[in-house]
Amino acid sequence: MTLTCTETSLPGVFLIESEVYKDDRGFFLETYHAQKYKEIGLAQVFVQDNHSHSLRGTLRGLHYQLNHPQGKLVYVITGEIFDVVVDIRPGSPTFGRWLGTTLSAENKRQLFVPEGFAHGFCVLSETADVMYKCTDLYAPGDEYGILWSDPTIDIVWPMENPILSEKDAKNPTLKDVPEECLPLYDAPDHE
Repeated sequence: MTLTCTETSLPGVFLIESEVYKDDRGFFLETYHAQKYKEIGLAQVFVQDNHSHSLRGTLRGLHYQLNHPQGKLVYVITGEIFDVVVDIRPGSPTFGRWLGTTLSAENKRQLFVPEGFAHGFCVLSETADVMYKCTDLYAPGDEYGILWSDPTIDIVWPMENPILSEKDAKNPTLKDVPEECLPLYDAPDHE
């Protein structure tokens, strides 16, 4: 299997494309291989897999965990989503910046979201099944969120009036989140 790993405009966020083997029966691809991912620089240990099924117009996010931060490897099994990552680490050179990309069953791309970033997506197809591997377990008391429509982040979502959970509709803006409720930024050594 050949992997292509492209760093995005947000350091640590990677777009991954795997070789797809197609024939008249369908296709085959590896969605994860620890050694091969380690060789491209993604050596994280994943401890939990999640599967989300959503209807067109659903927007989930922007979510993060603070004390049990989760890196995520996101990909779509059926349908199409617009996947969004926001750097919410005070002190980071890219603090408050976002990145959006389309992930679909058709393009078979994966997005790696490192710890310290908020994550969300909206569903562009009739339905979508989204899978994501996590580097830490879900911790119910450690859930945080940023308002999907925060005007200071100014994400250009490809839809208006999305379907939201009650909780996501009430998330605070990034400037209203106390700094102690945001992930730490570990500046890289430049020695």
